[in-house]
Amino acid sequence: MRTQLLERAARMLREREPITLRSLVEGTGVSTMAVYTYFGGMDGVWRALRQEGFTRLAARFETLTVPDDPVEDLVAGAAAYAANALEHPDLYRVMFDATVDLEDVGAAEATLGYLVRAARRCRDAGRVAADTDPDRLGTEVWTVCHGIVSLVVSRVASRRTLASGIPLLTAVIVAAGDDPAVCRGSVEAGWAALRPPQGSTATASTSTR
Repeated sequence: MRTQLLERAARMLREREPITLRSLVEGTGVSTMAVYTYFGGMDGVWRALRQEGFTRLAARFETLTVPDDPVEDLVAGAAAYAANALEHPDLYRVMFDATVDLEDVGAAEATLGYLVRAARRCRDAGRVAADTDPDRLGTEVWTVCHGIVSLVVSRVASRRTLASGIPLLTAVIVAAGDDPAVCRGSVEAGWAALRPPQGSTATASTSTR
């Protein structure tokens, strides 16, 4: 029942329905007491929803096949982050709502671990400078990805803007020490899942087509 209520809350967010104690349980066959039983009240529902965004992100990382190319691996992790946000835009917004507490802060922070591990692979394989800090590189890659996808999810920019991830991520990783020509190919391979159709551009637009 807890999962059912969370799924219902996520759907209501997606469909812009107001979420109240009564509206959440409407049609579920349970009373409002279930919200208190499983979440301790509506504040608990919002905490669980915020956590659910990170839980789904972690699950997506688990499905990734690790390529031999560590830079491709790093960028594929960023692409998975973006894809998760695009598939669950309302949960994505709640994930970064600082007015709502997290159920498990450690689990949420651990999702950045995929990018940090991939960044460490890049350093250990000699693709970036030996003194590269994996935490810093992973965070820089995440920051670029988060900025781009936030614009798209908030409809400030169109999905074509995702194409800007390739030159921006290439610049970040080249700055860390990778060879520009080799890096570009690795980034393109890692970002491939988000590549827009041929003929589109990376310019921002208020259109969501």
